Amino acid sequence: MAGMDEDAAAALDHIVTQFNTYEDYLDSQITTQDLFYLENEEMARQLVELGFRGSGEVLKREDFIARKLAAEASRLSERHQKKTLSSAGKELKDNFLKALAEREEANRNGKMASIIFIRERNARGQEVSAYIDYAHRLKMDEFEVYFSGKKKLFPRRTDLSFYNWDRNVSSSNSSPNYQVITENPCGLLFKNKSDRKIINVDPKVYPGDNTTRTPIETDLYLQVVIYDHVLRRKL
Repeated sequence: MAGMDEDAAAALDHIVTQFNTYEDYLDSQITTQDLFYLENEEMARQLVELGFRGSGEVLKREDFIARKLAAEASRLSERHQKKTLSSAGKELKDNFLKALAEREEANRNGKMASIIFIRERNARGQEVSAYIDYAHRLKMDEFEVYFSGKKKLFPRRTDLSFYNWDRNVSSSNSSPNYQVITENPCGLLFKNKSDRKIINVDPKVYPGDNTTRTPIETDLYLQVVIYDHVLRRKL
């Protein structure tokens, strides 16, 4: 099969997608005349496989299986990619949702690790806020309900840092992407576990290497700020 041109390869790929098994492929090349004289379906298959029957060059069993597996892997990969972006095809009316959509793919594939600061009132009217590991939430939550507007992305006690302003209750939790540093004179810091860079969320200071701070004008929350940290892995 070495040196095969694209047309020939495409023709073989078409063959393996036509038939569920290698036996089905062999059967397609067996004629009624073959079965009449041989009176044995298995023998007819063997003759086709050996090249004594059939039209043209017969695809070997190992090549058929290899191409079948490759075709299935490609199909699953395309299906997964289509499902990966929860924002795809959604009508995004608010700036916050548009900002999340712009960052979704990069946060899913590990090129970026964004931290989302949200300040809002809960169902009891209490003001709460949190720093959210976007990449981690993408893995844990079903974001289609957020992008479709059926549900709001909301602060949780399990986020990187949570604070209830009315009750003066706080909590902090490290995530797969960030270590939370609370005991620091500079205030709250987040250390990225991949490149070990520090993200400083104090709006008055530099946010850190490879990090940008972007306030988002939105009608959905009292306040939103996104800290985008670009990951630069060593080759």
